[in-house]
This record gives sequence, structure tokens and C-alpha cells, in this order.
Amino acid sequence: MIAGYRAILSPVRMNLAHVAFVELRLTDTREAALQAFNKAVRAIPEIEECHMIAGGFDYLLKVRTTDITDYRRVLAERISTLPHVASSSTYVAMEAVKDNAVVSLPK
Repeated sequence: MIAGYRAILSPVRMNLAHVAFVELRLTDTREAALQAFNKAVRAIPEIEECHMIAGGFDYLLKVRTTDITDYRRVLAERISTLPHVASSSTYVAMEAVKDNAVVSLPK
């Protein structure tokens, strides 16, 4: 049942409070294309989570950066250049109402 233990770092104290969720559509969803995308996405540290989705798009990313300017750079230089990316849509989180991965610390 226990998958492991880890330190939980404060994103706010690390200056990484900006969270964006990114829908990605790929140009190719055959297995080789998916594997190439999966391998490349793991190499981008700003991508905190990546989920393959059954629905109107192919992947959902959770991206954590310092601010919107930094996010724009990551989108342009890293996410948009991932293998087989056709299009993206970004949703910026204004507040984490519930996040089990982050411990709330006093300000």
C-alpha cells in the first residue's frame, strides 16, 4: 500500500507558485509517437504532472513556474517543441482550493 516516502517542498517558498494546466493535442497518436512524447515530457522540470486523457484532447499537463512570463517562455521554448504537438490550450490556476501534494505553511 505504501508507495514511498518523500519530502514535500513549499512551491511558494521556492518561488514556483504560478500553476497552469495545459491541454495538448497531438498530430499523431500511434504508439511510437506517444512514446516519443512521453520520453520528452519527462525531461522538462517545469512539468509537474502529465496525464494521457481519454476525451477531446490527448494530454493534460500541470506546469509550475515563477510567473506568467516564465510560463510563456516554457510554453514557447519547451512545451510547444515537444514531439507531435499540434495545439495547446492553457488554463491558469488562480487558487488551489484542495491540493493533497502541498502542505499549507504559515506565510
